[in-house]
Amino acid sequence: MLPSAVLFACTQNAVRSPMAEGYLKHLHGTRIYVDSVGLRGGREVDPFAIEVMREIGVDLTRHRHKAFDTLADTSFDVVVTLSPEAHHRALEMTRVMACEVEYWPTFDPTIVEGAREVRLTAYRDVRDGLIRRIQERFPPSRSPAIA
Repeated sequence: MLPSAVLFACTQNAVRSPMAEGYLKHLHGTRIYVDSVGLRGGREVDPFAIEVMREIGVDLTRHRHKAFDTLADTSFDVVVTLSPEAHHRALEMTRVMACEVEYWPTFDPTIVEGAREVRLTAYRDVRDGLIRRIQERFPPSRSPAIA
C-alpha cells in the first residue's frame, strides 16, 4: 500500500531531493503528495540534474527550493533522507510529527570534477540509483497515474 504523502530531503534541495521528487511524481502522478526540502537555502536546481532528468522525460525547471524551516505542510507519512545531515534533521521532526523516516545514503554528484561527460555520468548514476529505490519502495500500480 502506498503512503499518501512523501517528503524527500537532502542537503541543498538542488540535486538529489528534486530528482527523487520529480521521479516519484512522474511515476505516480497525484496518487501520492510529494515534496522535497534541503537544509541550506537559496540554490536553484543544478543544471546537470535538470539535464539528466530531462533525458527520462521529467522536467525540473519549475522546481523551487524549499528548506525544512519553510515547509508549508508537515503531514508526511514517509520522509526519505538522502544525506546524513538531512537524516538528522528529519529525525528531529519525528518529535512533533508521526512519520516514518528512511535513510537512503545517496552520493552527491556535485563533488565530481572533470569533463562535462564525466560529471553527467555521475548525475546519471545518482538518478538511476534513485529510480531503482523509488520503484522498489513505491512500486507503480497497474492503473495509469493521474497527472
